[in-house]
Amino acid sequence: MVGNWIGLPIELRYVLLAMIGLIGGALANHVIYTFAYFSPRPISPWGKAPPKAQPRTALDRVPVLGWFRMNRDSEIHGRGFWVRPLLIEVAMAISIPLLYWFETQVGGLLPIAARIPRFLDVVEPSATWMFFAHMILVTLMVAATFIDLDERTIPDIITIPGTLIGLLLGAITIQIFMPTVLPVGAPFNVLGSMTKSTMFNSPWYEEANPWLGISGLRVGLAIWTLWCFALADRRWSGLLAKRRGIARAIQHFCAGLFRYGFWKLLVAMWCVGVIAISWVWNVGGDHWLGLFSSLVGLAVGGGSVWAIRIVASWAMDVEAMGFGDVTLMAMIGAFIGWQGAILAFFLAPFAAIFIVLIQYVITRDPQVPFGPYLCAGTVLTIVNWDRVYNAWLSYNLLTIGPMLLWICIAMLGLMAVMLFVWRHIKMRIFADH
Repeated sequence: MVGNWIGLPIELRYVLLAMIGLIGGALANHVIYTFAYFSPRPISPWGKAPPKAQPRTALDRVPVLGWFRMNRDSEIHGRGFWVRPLLIEVAMAISIPLLYWFETQVGGLLPIAARIPRFLDVVEPSATWMFFAHMILVTLMVAATFIDLDERTIPDIITIPGTLIGLLLGAITIQIFMPTVLPVGAPFNVLGSMTKSTMFNSPWYEEANPWLGISGLRVGLAIWTLWCFALADRRWSGLLAKRRGIARAIQHFCAGLFRYGFWKLLVAMWCVGVIAISWVWNVGGDHWLGLFSSLVGLAVGGGSVWAIRIVASWAMDVEAMGFGDVTLMAMIGAFIGWQGAILAFFLAPFAAIFIVLIQYVITRDPQVPFGPYLCAGTVLTIVNWDRVYNAWLSYNLLTIGPMLLWICIAMLGLMAVMLFVWRHIKMRIFADH
């Protein structure tokens, strides 16, 4: 497939990608207005027309141009409602070809010394796989970002299928993962250096890999099981535990898991996933390495935000971040691995400055949910991959080694103490006044 794509004239590829971007933008718009949790609105031309509106036509569904026709519904949806979806589709039509040019034609993910024609020709097939994965991820993040901006929530209809797509792509090829330059920390040399996909064991790449054996299967199934459980309707009542005891609270918690019919779908998904993961493990080779890398990315991406959410909520005695941020980060980790997920999380605050300013100028609302920060941090991670990973994180990971986990735990504990102390300082201040 990739070979046939590369064989097309570059001009034709850019035109096709612009069209794909338009379609992706239209799909994102449809999801934004149709699958919102609290206030879905019949704005999408692909949905049913609202009362008192003219029926949708084929011309209404033409990307970009159709939104000028949709202006006729301004009395129903508000003046200028069609401008944002139009800009989303235009931006996607421009950004998707640009992303392709950046990743495959100029080697933007590689060191500057590697961006020469003879090396780019060698890595173009793998760069093309990475681009297609990132194109899908960007489309999903666009839909998640604007729903989160509108409603302060991210629906599972985006993150659960998105995570499954990331896992599937990882099982198909390890080439969806961005490159690690070896030897780590050394200047790139065309003759003496090489690039490898940044899998779960990057940048160490041990020759004897224990995760190819039964241990890897057990860990993979454990990650999958925990993720499926995390998606269940979990309702722990601390108040019930205080009044009637832990046993009663556990009984209430277990009953809640099966209160709604969604648990049947989760069980079916878990069973299919267990069979699929076991089958890919049995196939082995790069297919298992890719799937395992996506699973570890899911665990680290979602798990890190989940841990911060739990600790911060306990320390501040209020909910810190929504669970949609957890599932969003799990999806991102499935696409770009645990290394990329960590970088995206730490780059998110830098993107937040720009997003808050734009949001405030447009809406005068200084509060922006965390999901758009994570998505922007992911984009920053991709476009700055060589600088933030190859030139910095990979070298530090190689130096820190096994201490990384303990450092993260220590930072989490320190954050809990700081937030706990700050909460009591605020309580004392308000009590004095």
